[in-house]
Amino acid sequence: MRLAIVATLLVSAAAFFIKPDRLDIGKAAKGAAAAGVAFFLIASPAFAGDAEAGQQIFNANCASCHAGGKNIIMREKTLKKEALDQFLAGGRNEGSVVTLVTNGKGAMPAYGRRLSDDDTANVATYVIATSEAGWE
Repeated sequence: MRLAIVATLLVSAAAFFIKPDRLDIGKAAKGAAAAGVAFFLIASPAFAGDAEAGQQIFNANCASCHAGGKNIIMREKTLKKEALDQFLAGGRNEGSVVTLVTNGKGAMPAYGRRLSDDDTANVATYVIATSEAGWE
């Protein structure tokens, strides 16, 4: 998504600075895509949270609804690997967990103002690692 936005902005900006008879949209789009990929790789956070710290944060903030990887509100939307694959927007990865924890969705409240970025990254690392290993 970020790449598409950056590419669109770059192509649009090029239209203001290049004479219309010299503007090659194909070349501009390729250049914008390359710039967007570079931007995405540089600007995207690397998720390398601490799963042990994430477990403590999870237990203090999330376990009341998600103990053992379950979901007391919507039973099918657990934190198990298969359910995360099916229901997590963006797929089963730490970035998607960070987005969900930060912004909330449906009955899940947003924790963006309650948890620091590091705490959220740690929870995401814990959730993904535990889904891989299997919740107990």
